[in-house]
Amino acid sequence: VYPDVERREAERLAALAKALGDPIRLQLVDVLRKHAGKVCVCELVPLFELSQPTVSHHLKVLREAGIVGSERRGLWAYYYVNRDAVEELSAWLAG
Repeated sequence: VYPDVERREAERLAALAKALGDPIRLQLVDVLRKHAGKVCVCELVPLFELSQPTVSHHLKVLREAGIVGSERRGLWAYYYVNRDAVEELSAWLAG
């Protein structure tokens, strides 16, 4: 029998992995990871040749999993990688 703490950790890691389980979302994280600051969704749309609502949907999935954060500036949302979540997954994978 596994303690609850381990189950919660497994559920958290599974949520991170599920959110990253789409090639577009992996690419979005890669783009955000390479930028030092926050990136406007309006800058991401042309990179992926997808509609703004589609890109926003993928970013929402990543945000809900805690992989990215966002802040609003006027009409646009700016996104950034949540380093803690990435480090958590990386540390687990490294063992």
